[in-house]
Amino acid sequence: MRLGVIGTGNRGTSLLRVCLRIPGVAVTAVNDLDEAKAARAADYVQGAGQAKPAMIAGDARAYHRLLERKDVDAVLIGTPEPLHAPMAVDAMLAGKHVLSEVAAATTIDDCWRLVRTVEQTRRVYMMAENCCYYRTNLLVGNLVRAGLFGELTYGECGYVHEVRRLFFTPEGKLTWRGELSTWRANWYPTHAIGPVAQWMGIHRGDRLDSIVSMATSSASMDAYVARQFPPDSPARRQRFGGDSITSLIRTAKGRVIEIRFDVSSPRPHPSTTYFTLQGTAGSYRDAEGEQRIWIEKRSSRYAWEPLTPYEAEFDHELWRRYAAEAGTAGHGGSDYLTMRDFFDAVRSGRPSPVDVYDAAAWSAIIPLSEASVKAGGAPQTFPDFTSGKWSG
Repeated sequence: MRLGVIGTGNRGTSLLRVCLRIPGVAVTAVNDLDEAKAARAADYVQGAGQAKPAMIAGDARAYHRLLERKDVDAVLIGTPEPLHAPMAVDAMLAGKHVLSEVAAATTIDDCWRLVRTVEQTRRVYMMAENCCYYRTNLLVGNLVRAGLFGELTYGECGYVHEVRRLFFTPEGKLTWRGELSTWRANWYPTHAIGPVAQWMGIHRGDRLDSIVSMATSSASMDAYVARQFPPDSPARRQRFGGDSITSLIRTAKGRVIEIRFDVSSPRPHPSTTYFTLQGTAGSYRDAEGEQRIWIEKRSSRYAWEPLTPYEAEFDHELWRRYAAEAGTAGHGGSDYLTMRDFFDAVRSGRPSPVDVYDAAAWSAIIPLSEASVKAGGAPQTFPDFTSGKWSG
């Protein structure tokens, strides 16, 4: 599998180094606006014992030269979030398979463009949502499929990770993340919604139907800017979208998912994500890096218990097979499994593990939450990106 990497900043380079550990993957081309970053990525490829890749840098459209290459079968997109969808569409139209960083898109129009391009080109498209590959999340999925939760009714999830320092250059100008922080929206929803959507069988018997959202003030952001930047800094003139965005999502089956997004409020976070799952026969809670479960037919008493006793029976096949290889990769090994699952899907011809319909629906939370906040919390309807195929 000959891979081209578009975007070789910190995240793109981290994923590139994971790909270099996967058997049968050759990185043949790298691209970035910054020539130094592209050169660094090329050095990593050579350091792994592979041939020096083509190094493509320069203007914002230079990545098209990578897409024109005959020695690239698939691309990994690790650029800023608003660029993911346009680059993925261009890549598929050029005949390449695509592994895209999250979120897949930031507008409804781009969500539809992704869907239609996959259906037109029949290329493999996967959104690289690594939280779906956390060992505990895959284990809970096996418990759900085994019926131990009964009928699912409610989920709760969130991404709470204070990263205000990443919103500004030293001069007080906004970075691309800073630009997104001016949106009154959950602009990074997929880490939270992805595992819950998979547990609930979204697009496999259920679908996201409607969403209502509310935003707090931007008091934490305003306080941070006042403390960090002088009065004449451009940062002082910015207005931000709100410290915390909370949404309620209703599914077609009448389930409810609560999702919170907050990257601005000062708060310690042993884990950046949290999850809750409620069924008619069991409950699950993952908060502050601690997993607790109660299963009506298995728990010895009416109290939370650790998840660990379920590991031997319900550990996911991917972790049973690749735990040793995954262990030293980023995000507790989930980065390795995400990359590996993509390449295995392309080689085998099986469906994408996180396909374009999942990617579009999960990413649609961005524009729909913004529309709901602007409308005072009024419900917004999810498009059916599957055109009716979700019901099976």
